Amino acid sequence: MNSEPLVRWDWIGAHLGPILDRVGQHLYLAVIAVSIGFAISFGLAALSIRRRRLYPFVTLLATAVYTIPSFAMFAALVVVSGLSIFTAEIPLVVYTFILFVPNIVAGFDAVPQDVLDAADGMGYTSAQRWWQVELPLSVPLVVAGLRLATVSTIGLVTVSAILGDRFGGLGYYILDGYHRHFPTEILVGGLLSIGLAVLADLGFVLLRRLLTPWAAARAAAR
Repeated sequence: MNSEPLVRWDWIGAHLGPILDRVGQHLYLAVIAVSIGFAISFGLAALSIRRRRLYPFVTLLATAVYTIPSFAMFAALVVVSGLSIFTAEIPLVVYTFILFVPNIVAGFDAVPQDVLDAADGMGYTSAQRWWQVELPLSVPLVVAGLRLATVSTIGLVTVSAILGDRFGGLGYYILDGYHRHFPTEILVGGLLSIGLAVLADLGFVLLRRLLTPWAAARAAAR
């Protein structure tokens, strides 16, 4: 009796078009979630920096949301918003808060006080100091938050496959392969998801180096 091979290369060759479509769908869902999550988190972080008493509450709320199992959140939202893009994106967005907010706050906190005092002494306005001093110096930790959130979101997009083939990205192949006992689909979905996460991580490493050339110069001088 012939056993099913682990990888069916003929199936992969015949499905290159649909596979690329799934990769595009996966990236589309991840980019929307990370972009919206970053925008909201930046606002929450800015508010936390201005009013420190709010920061513990913001982090507690973000942590509490992050502890909710993704399957449970997706299932609960189906009752509210049905099988829609909102149901897929809301969990992906809120799961980024705990990865973004602390890193953004820590990035601004890491700016040395003597640098801020020097900027004030040079006559910088609050807005100029923020844009020209605080924001550039906070970039390493802000980008670190982007790395974590993006890699995490790429992984979580696979879970949204439980909502149907319109929202699962590469997770569709993992789920479909599991139901059909077809390992090729599982490997395609899993390995390509991992590949996207690795490429995103490397991309943010390069972005950080491009945005903070002084950091590389300092490391080379040591």
